[in-house]
Amino acid sequence: MTTGHPHLGVALDGAGRHPAAWRSPHARPADLFDPNYWVALARTAERGLLDFIRLDDSLGPPSARLPGRLDAVSVAARVAPTTASIGLIPAATTTHTEPFHVSTAIATLDHVGRGRAGWWPKVSRTAAEARHFGRKPVAPDGELIDEQGEFTDVVGRLWDSWEDDAVIRDVATSRFLDREKLHYVDFEGTYFDVRGPSITPRPPQGRPVVGISVDGPDTLEIAARFADVLFIDASGPDEARRLRERAHAIAEGNDRDPAELRVLADITVHLAESEPQARRQRALLDARSDVPVPDGLAFVGTAAVLADRIAAWYTGNAVDGFTLVPGVLPYDLDRIVEDLVPILREHGLARTAYTADTLRGHLDLPRPANRYAHT
Repeated sequence: MTTGHPHLGVALDGAGRHPAAWRSPHARPADLFDPNYWVALARTAERGLLDFIRLDDSLGPPSARLPGRLDAVSVAARVAPTTASIGLIPAATTTHTEPFHVSTAIATLDHVGRGRAGWWPKVSRTAAEARHFGRKPVAPDGELIDEQGEFTDVVGRLWDSWEDDAVIRDVATSRFLDREKLHYVDFEGTYFDVRGPSITPRPPQGRPVVGISVDGPDTLEIAARFADVLFIDASGPDEARRLRERAHAIAEGNDRDPAELRVLADITVHLAESEPQARRQRALLDARSDVPVPDGLAFVGTAAVLADRIAAWYTGNAVDGFTLVPGVLPYDLDRIVEDLVPILREHGLARTAYTADTLRGHLDLPRPANRYAHT
């Protein structure tokens, strides 16, 4: 393991993970499009000294009942100046979009957040999303995932297209930039031909943290090649351990140091003071939902029992940490920060203060060298 405690992030999306979360008495559905709602959630997560918040997004609505959402990158940019330490990982799709635009948006977020940005590359799989653009039909899943990998590769190259000291501001010679330290990426691939360089200076982290969701062998391959963080769904610690070991093997086969990967399991949480209370709250949500509850690892119970589960997975080398997905917002986020984190801290499994200034620092990841810099 890379640190003495598991890495912990929290996923924020709408009123919470459960489809009926917006109908819970603990939710705030009237505030979902209010930026102050997202600021408050981020500040709560930061109060818990979590590594990051992950902001979901797509090119379609979250559901038929919640037909709209705010753009995740824009929300992160709004949140960044109101927080000081927590990492910000918004989703931005790699389908129907362009690497140049995403690279500049995330690089700008890293500048605004002073080194706290990440990026969650997602794919858009539906015909409805394709019709928003009208340029091409929805592609087969394998093609979308290949495109995701190539897109992620190009974005990283564009982040490197400025060397760290390219901006010189030399008034005497009237040179703002050292042109020798800007680089054409000259990428020619199956889906993209990108010349570069970017128009945005290299981000403070060098390359913002990239986190990719693993939902099968193809995405595991892409994530182990191009991501810093792998978000996995696993039914138990044995499956998580196998995925982690496979990711490390793929990384090694692609000349990557597996010690620089972080494998985090997504787990939906419904917390209460007692297990019966938590189950009653979850059952009430299920009864109010008119769509299937999403699959995936879920926990319904008390913070103390969840802390034991987190400790067992982590000390058993199954994962490097967890992305906690509140069933209902802001209620379950409050329970995470006020109930779960203190228990973990008592057992030496959560930080007592932020000790790094960047998201890479929180995750114990090195700052990457610029691939184009002269040696």
